Amino acid sequence: MFVFILRRLIQAAGVLLAVALLAFVLFQYVGDPVMIMLGQEGTPAERDQLRKDLGLNDPVIVQFYHFLSNAMQGDFGLSLRQGQKVSTLLRERLPATLELSIAAALIALLVGLPLGVYTALKRHGKLSQALLAFSLLGVSLPTFLIGILLILIFSVSLGWLPSYGRGDTIKLGWWSTGLLTKSGWTHLVLPAITLSLFQVALVLRLVRSEMLEVLRTDYIKFARARGLTRRAIHFGHALKNTLVPVITIMGLQLGGIIAFAIVTETVFQWPGMGLLFIQAVQFADIPVMAAYLCLISLIFVLINLTVDLLYFAVDPRLRAGLGKHSGGH
Repeated sequence: MFVFILRRLIQAAGVLLAVALLAFVLFQYVGDPVMIMLGQEGTPAERDQLRKDLGLNDPVIVQFYHFLSNAMQGDFGLSLRQGQKVSTLLRERLPATLELSIAAALIALLVGLPLGVYTALKRHGKLSQALLAFSLLGVSLPTFLIGILLILIFSVSLGWLPSYGRGDTIKLGWWSTGLLTKSGWTHLVLPAITLSLFQVALVLRLVRSEMLEVLRTDYIKFARARGLTRRAIHFGHALKNTLVPVITIMGLQLGGIIAFAIVTETVFQWPGMGLLFIQAVQFADIPVMAAYLCLISLIFVLINLTVDLLYFAVDPRLRAGLGKHSGGH
């Protein structure tokens, strides 16, 4: 177990180092921060002084070392557009993105999982065929189009739900949440549904295919031969083994939801990290872009490590294989 975790940590460190190098290259070669900060009005003396203050005259290796050491402390400098510390901006936007992403992931699991089981057990039914057609539609339609359609129906035509913003929030230390206010919940509904539709379709089709595969295995046939009830076979044996790959996929998809919430946050003007990143791209705010890239990579790595540990816990074959490998040495 210790060797397994150590191996994963070394891999994670390698990934984060590669991403830090990419962010550093972005920082160095996309635009001139001195020109962006001072503009055309800056004198040559002011530019030289700022370049010296920012350490841009140092060798590239020294600059990368300073960038890496600062990044490990969460210090990415100042935003070129807003003049605030990048870490402060990300800390303010992180709660909104996490709330939206977790809400979308929960919807995907709570809706996609039972629908996937139903379509596997009733695969010839008309409702199952309709659900599969819906899932194909959910995978095919782009997120921004789904968001615009939901706004048109539920905000413009019916007037039931707000179309932009996060609503009223409550501060809990540095964390801000809209889950403790009615306004926060109503503002969350449309963005969460928009972000989750693709995931619902993905989970539905994944659970269905895995369930059908498990139902064809020999131990399920043996369970039927022993006279076990359908409920015990389907939910006590088949579903349990179906969930192993679903855990892996959903764990990785959670990272994807957080990273690619950019489109949803832009459509609904949700004040999260994705919207901040889009604004940073528009104004060539390199420190914010680099910090966002590093933070998303860190989230991906942590989620991936957690999924590996969960997979190790729920799949006895991995534990047996690791024990046999350790015993061989």
